[in-house]
Amino acid sequence: MRRHIPFLVVLLCGALLALTGVTERYEVKLLDLQFKFLRERYPQPIARDVVVVGVDEATARRFPEPITLWHAHLARFLGAMAQAKPAALGIDIVLPDRSYDSVLPGQDRLLLKGLLDARRAFPIVLSQTVDPSGKPRGILPLFLKVAGNAGYALFPVDADGTVRRFDERLAEGDQVVPTLAGQLARSLNVEPRPGYIDYWRGAPFSYVPLQQVFAWAESGEEEALFSAFRGKAVLIGMVFPFEDRLRAPVQLAAWEPGAPNTPGVLLHAQALRNLLNRGLVQPGPTAATVAVCLALAALWFVSAGTAVTGVMAAAILLLLVGASTWLLAQGWFYPAVAPAVTAALALGGRNGYDTLLKLRERRRLRASFGGYVSPPVMEEILAGRIHPAMDGESRFVCVLFSDIRGYTTRSERMTPEQVIRFLNRYFERTVALIHERGGAVVSFMGDGIMAVFGAPKPLGNPCREAFEAARAMLEFVAELNAQFRAEGEAPIEIGIGLNAGEAVVGHVGSSSRHDYSAIGDVTNVASRLETLTKEAGYRVVVSREVAGQLGGEDGLTFLGPMAIKGHSPVEVYGYDKT
Repeated sequence: MRRHIPFLVVLLCGALLALTGVTERYEVKLLDLQFKFLRERYPQPIARDVVVVGVDEATARRFPEPITLWHAHLARFLGAMAQAKPAALGIDIVLPDRSYDSVLPGQDRLLLKGLLDARRAFPIVLSQTVDPSGKPRGILPLFLKVAGNAGYALFPVDADGTVRRFDERLAEGDQVVPTLAGQLARSLNVEPRPGYIDYWRGAPFSYVPLQQVFAWAESGEEEALFSAFRGKAVLIGMVFPFEDRLRAPVQLAAWEPGAPNTPGVLLHAQALRNLLNRGLVQPGPTAATVAVCLALAALWFVSAGTAVTGVMAAAILLLLVGASTWLLAQGWFYPAVAPAVTAALALGGRNGYDTLLKLRERRRLRASFGGYVSPPVMEEILAGRIHPAMDGESRFVCVLFSDIRGYTTRSERMTPEQVIRFLNRYFERTVALIHERGGAVVSFMGDGIMAVFGAPKPLGNPCREAFEAARAMLEFVAELNAQFRAEGEAPIEIGIGLNAGEAVVGHVGSSSRHDYSAIGDVTNVASRLETLTKEAGYRVVVSREVAGQLGGEDGLTFLGPMAIKGHSPVEVYGYDKT
């Protein structure tokens, strides 16, 4: 059960990611990118578009009164619309909550008449808003009664200030509050449902300036009015650069590319576009996201290397984002970030878990067997480059054999405990010197050492490393002899043989007991050269192959061909004459 705990943790994390919405801020950022991608790569026209009449700065400069007192101008606009006969009209200009007849006598009557005449031809929806404290701001009851319908010009705004959703549940307790776009849709026999605003469908908006509407009406250009507005949903609102602006995920205003915010009237128009055509983007069932996350948590059982894990994670991310984008084009919003994070947790967690287990196994192997094999061999074993099933491989190596002269006679005068202490004292440093030069001690033979340079760890010049190790061993023996003399013990002499060539390196032995070693003529000759050191009168004897790799090393003396047991004569060199 304990070995399944990490998987259960990943499973729980996947479920929490899907259920708690902790990744929502990243989900909607991805949603924004998906809308931009679809909008740029695959523009989607719509059947029932919305026409926007814009109150721009040029119009505002023409009329000196505050917009609150534009009763006469709105009445003229309503008269033009009565001629054009749109399907419905939304007025995204908040009408006053009181009469200003005392300031401009007769203006209320003008606007009331305009509303009444227009309402006889098509539905009208007035916009309402709230004051800074959040309380609803009223409209003069006469205006509201004549218009017959009103809706709040409000949207739910996400934490980053972006409008992504249409939802009339704006009051406490999820109470439905009629909105401008929602009431316009109802007036056209479409019942709005909450959802994400589809920013893919429909081209960027252009607007018809209010002055242009006046010009058509005053010059009697009914065809222009019919062409622009007849049978269409129309919204009138302000398109000033710095007033009534909200942030949208995409660019909705065709006339100001790159603007950071969008006129509020365009957001109402985009929501209305959705409602009158394919509808809003609907969130997929949470259960589906949970199921996907739980399924991806099963990636915990995929044990692979870091590179493979990275490729798998990238492929899964592309698949999730691609599938989510395709579903978005079908009108569904399915989160991709929560499943992607779950997959990353499963794959990354398993990779980290496997790495931890490998490190623990390496420590266990090193602690258990580190003293039984040479560090270079242990490193290759831990790295997985040496294992019992491997066949031997041919390598160019330099083989070192060393031996203590007169060891047998010396050991006869010592107790077994003294022999062990003596050998360990000698081996402790000589073995370290071999390892420092990249060699691998593959065998101890009583007082003798067999070491290989160039395997398992490749070396640039195995012969140079072996020769330097031999010289360091001689220096150590000189230091050790000084200690022996101080202790009243007899000094020791060692002989070292070096030979280089191709050898087969790898595991030697049975499946149940084996050693890492080097096999071949090069090994046999190195062993024989070590036995020649006493006869030749040099502490180190090397073959011609080794001498050739040393590049004219000072101190080498050519000794000529020498006969060795069981082999043809070998040209040898001596170093450090005794």
